[in-house]
Amino acid sequence: MQNVMIVGAGKGGTAILKILKESEVLKVSVVIDRNLNAPGILLARTEGINTGTDWQPYLTDQIDIIIEVTGNEVVFQELRNAKNKQTVLIPGSVAFLVAKIMEEKEDLIEKHKNESYQQELIFNATNDGMVVIDKNGKVILFNTRAQEIIGVTKEQAIGKYVVEVIPTSRLPFILESRRIEANQEMVLENDRKIITTRIPIIEENGTLIGAFAVFKDITEVVNLAEELTDLREIQTMLQAIIHSSDDAISVVDENGRGILINPAYSRITGLTQEQVIGQPATADISEGESMHMKVLQTRRAVRGVPMRVGPSKREVIVNVAPIIVKGKLKGSVGVIHDMSEMKSLNRELNRARQLIRKLEAKYTFEDIIGQSDEMVLAMEQAKLGAKTPATVLLRGESGTGKELFAHAIHNASDRKYNKFIRVNCAAISETLLESELFGYEEGAFSGAIRGGKRGFFEEANNGSIFLDEIGELPVNTQAKLLRVLQEKEIIRVGGTKPISINVRIIAATNVNLEKGIAKGSFREDLYYRLNRMPIHIPPLRKRKEEIPLLNERLIQKISQDYGRNVEGITPAALKQLMEYDWPGNVRELENILGRAIIFMNYNDQFIDVQHLPELKNKKNLTESSVSNSTDSVVMDRTLADMMEEFEAKIIKQSLLRLNGNKTLTAKTLGLSVRNLYYKIEKYNIEKNSMQ
Repeated sequence: MQNVMIVGAGKGGTAILKILKESEVLKVSVVIDRNLNAPGILLARTEGINTGTDWQPYLTDQIDIIIEVTGNEVVFQELRNAKNKQTVLIPGSVAFLVAKIMEEKEDLIEKHKNESYQQELIFNATNDGMVVIDKNGKVILFNTRAQEIIGVTKEQAIGKYVVEVIPTSRLPFILESRRIEANQEMVLENDRKIITTRIPIIEENGTLIGAFAVFKDITEVVNLAEELTDLREIQTMLQAIIHSSDDAISVVDENGRGILINPAYSRITGLTQEQVIGQPATADISEGESMHMKVLQTRRAVRGVPMRVGPSKREVIVNVAPIIVKGKLKGSVGVIHDMSEMKSLNRELNRARQLIRKLEAKYTFEDIIGQSDEMVLAMEQAKLGAKTPATVLLRGESGTGKELFAHAIHNASDRKYNKFIRVNCAAISETLLESELFGYEEGAFSGAIRGGKRGFFEEANNGSIFLDEIGELPVNTQAKLLRVLQEKEIIRVGGTKPISINVRIIAATNVNLEKGIAKGSFREDLYYRLNRMPIHIPPLRKRKEEIPLLNERLIQKISQDYGRNVEGITPAALKQLMEYDWPGNVRELENILGRAIIFMNYNDQFIDVQHLPELKNKKNLTESSVSNSTDSVVMDRTLADMMEEFEAKIIKQSLLRLNGNKTLTAKTLGLSVRNLYYKIEKYNIEKNSMQ
């Protein structure tokens, strides 16, 4: 068990101490607080836990986890600097959240134990003897009634080969034949006669996992038959037993018509007796095949079949067995277990895990979908780069997931508990970019706030900064960035004093920096500093085999965001997506799927071809544009005029195809965003022409 030191014994520290003591998952070794009368100190003394006013003497190699609950940033920094690398330092807010989750986990485990105990009571309360064996023939369940009939205790039976407990047992033969033996007479060693039904336990995929026998003493059956001669009384007793079950039970006759349901069935499915009794067995099914009809056709029981029932499409697990009387099939009985509550608890647990992850950078390498050789190589390089302080340059087309990689690199590094600052170099005007990156001193320019302002690099100190679209940096800002990389220091705008910083730079670009060097728009010395560890992220058109997995992940995310219940995509629609070249990469794919989900009917659960917009590859569009342009050539015009007209048409068509998204249009046409805006103004491309 790991040792914990709690620093701070106020209300927060006291609450965490109580939770940890109740959960018994971690051992609290010492509680520290300057006030020896703090409530946490007093509680620790009553529990026999060491206390003190200074944490330094207690910070030894035996301390595995430090929980800082003082709320004092200075104390937190001192603890972080003093602890060794193996010791985990947790802020009080995170520790409290984790402790609450652990407490909820213990509650779930306790609830599961209680349900198992209740099932054991029901199992032992039945008047029938029950014996269950595993696939090796060893007894794993032996109820109280079986002990009374066979004359062997549960302790003597569990774990032994069934023939050692019941020498005349045919359960080993059931394992070999996989066939049901119903209502078979059998004589035990104690000369008691029983009627038994033996059933193999087979999973949905056909895997044999064991067998079980249900048996009744014939003497008791005869006595019961003599006492209960009235069929109505027998039916009343049967209904009382069925109605007492919390699991839904339904019975159909040999023709598949409903003849009996219990109140739990109506509660789970939302269907009344009038909607089920006398109706076909398929009346309650929303999704899936009728197991009653399958059992009536095969005379074999089925277990653990998932399906949805009722108008609310409740998720359930179904067990169905045939009813055979004197060798004749009389119907089947089904037991329905409600799975919605367990799934709801799982969803709450997943939400809690996502909440913890959002306290830091959003994504990890687990969030990156990559099966192609190029993506696997890029991920391996990124994981390697995360373990070093080297500058990483992410290269790839727009929408390939460069920011996703940047998040993952930060989360996999030793800086993951520090800040992760994101900066889009193309989204900030050239006049503001330098002051935003490096900060400014008071009075540096008109409008500057009093006392100056910290820049992004100072905010990211000891953490990581992600510089997206680095190729759009102005030349003078490139020179300052080069100084940061070389000297590990910055100078604020209007200042003279250098400020030392420790920042890990992750840069990204979708333009050819080498061409920028040749044109003089990008510094060669900065290029070599940034390009120390380049990682190339392939475009989606070169890894189309990942589109099905991407679809699954994106549809799940978008459905949750939009409050929809879309489960997937049809093969025809998937084929259409696979044939498209995706100039906008994964971002365009997310856009297409999001638009499709928005315009789907609420009862649609799968994206189909009619939900998708018309997708035309850029090559085909360009050829069509050239053809149309050629038809309209006027021979008395200059080549420059005709080229400009053609260029304006291409820009209009691209904007139309990409729904007016200028950033994506610029990337698709290989232009910078500034250049695109210039051409839009030059050719007077009106806003209504993009719609």
